[in-house]
Amino acid sequence: MGLDTYVNTYGNECKRRFGRRLKKLTLDAGFSCPNRDGTLGRGGCTFCNVQSFNQSDANLGIAAQLASQKLPAAEPGTPYLAYFQAYTSTYGDYEVLQRQYREAVAERDIVGLFVGTRPDCVPDSVLALLASYQQQGLEVWLELGLQSANDDTLRRINRGHGFDAYADAVRRARRHGLKVCTHLILGLPGENHGDFIDTHKKVLGLGVDGLKLHPLHIVSGSTMARQWQAGRLEPVTLEDYAFSAAELIRHTPAQVLFHRVTAYAKRPMLLAPDWCSYRWKGQMAILDSLQALGGQGHYTDTPYRAVSDSCGPG
Repeated sequence: MGLDTYVNTYGNECKRRFGRRLKKLTLDAGFSCPNRDGTLGRGGCTFCNVQSFNQSDANLGIAAQLASQKLPAAEPGTPYLAYFQAYTSTYGDYEVLQRQYREAVAERDIVGLFVGTRPDCVPDSVLALLASYQQQGLEVWLELGLQSANDDTLRRINRGHGFDAYADAVRRARRHGLKVCTHLILGLPGENHGDFIDTHKKVLGLGVDGLKLHPLHIVSGSTMARQWQAGRLEPVTLEDYAFSAAELIRHTPAQVLFHRVTAYAKRPMLLAPDWCSYRWKGQMAILDSLQALGGQGHYTDTPYRAVSDSCGPG
């Protein structure tokens, strides 16, 4: 039995809604970040080097980036999701954002729009714009990088905003009818399992539609890389990450979709932990815990029950 036997993954949702898993086509529209361009600060978050996960080329136009990632052997009309992933994809002039999003959703085989951003960079005008695509029948998700609800941690990693900014963004997104997927990092400096549980509780308390869990990666070019090389930073172990991730899953009501439960990065960009260089190690360790101690919603009144035709994680 696979992960989706125990977890309500976004892949399951794709199967229910579209009859298949959907491939995300990641986009780099050349946006920056207020924590890099001097608006809030420079250098970005201490863990960040966007090249560790971004495979897109901002020098190409949106249509060209989409075309380069489509499955060459796919049947005509195969549906895809457009994912504005790199940096802060709501950080720009309204007209620029509108043009970039419109170019993506103009593709006839694009059935969804995912936009990754910071909670302090989502004005109501942009929320209304995203909601307009949803009203046209597209699958729209606002992905908010929170990472931690602990303001001390957010200051420590030079995040540039506090938990209040996230709470405000979620409330306003809700008023626009948008679905929110929240990113959380397990293993940030100074945090432990109790901090992860507290962050998760606060996020659920505000209401959330989806979650992405990530182990902390130490990647070259980041501030944390220098801290790790100086021996001042201990990366999360596979055992600790799998335990904490599985516990968060068990505390999550069944209706919340997990878009990701772990992540990996490639060397030489990845410096530590070593287990994050293997695509399936984290997922299999989490699966072992879920099989042994219970799956999603085990600690809640709404445990997850898998359906026989569910698909794999999104």
